[in-house]
Amino acid sequence: MLIFNSNTINIVSKKGVVKDLLSNISIGVNDKIYLKNPETSELGKKIVTGSIDMIDELGFERFTFRKLGVRIGSTEASIYRYFESKHKLLQYLTSWFWGWMEYKMVFSLANIYSPMDRLERAISLLTEQVIDDNNFEHINKEKLNRIVIGESMKAYLTKEVDLDNKEGVFKGYKQLVSRVSDIILEINTKYKYPHMLVSTCIEGAHLQRYFAEHLPRLTDTLKGEDSISEFYKDMVFRAIKD
Repeated sequence: MLIFNSNTINIVSKKGVVKDLLSNISIGVNDKIYLKNPETSELGKKIVTGSIDMIDELGFERFTFRKLGVRIGSTEASIYRYFESKHKLLQYLTSWFWGWMEYKMVFSLANIYSPMDRLERAISLLTEQVIDDNNFEHINKEKLNRIVIGESMKAYLTKEVDLDNKEGVFKGYKQLVSRVSDIILEINTKYKYPHMLVSTCIEGAHLQRYFAEHLPRLTDTLKGEDSISEFYKDMVFRAIKD
């Protein structure tokens, strides 16, 4: 989900031409996930920064609010004022990531008019290695991407997934998938499985990144190219070929 604050972003024309982009951009996260928006205070931002660092270092299972409190110089009780559980915190982090990915996609595709070119660029964005930038300085996107690769399924492979879905917890992820699915249907209006294809690319690319780092014999690495992105571009364009 993208939040367009006043005097922040103005997008005009049906082709998405960016007229003006100022520096104050906010990524929206469903307010059902948190008790207090961490973006509204310095402590909240420390919670987000510290949790990304610790989950990346320790893994989600070993991560606790008690350890986080020690890391950021706060109390466990203070963290619970923002999130009712570490599971909700993981949902926050993954939701923020999908919102940031949609933000990147909106502006990366804004001046690309060919749907074939837009789809190729979109698949690259969904499957390539994430490199941190200077925006949202309290959130390290490379570390967050590793968390999404290794831990994001834990945000929805739960008994409460239907309730969470009803409350819109996964709306940002679904919006991103729908945005790319619409491009596929521009190219081939008769293709029957656009959402399945896009979500397969995202989740599959995450697994392949994980395999490449930890179980390399389960994937293919080719010198001189990002073989994971190239594989999924090849797969998608073969699948939708009319």
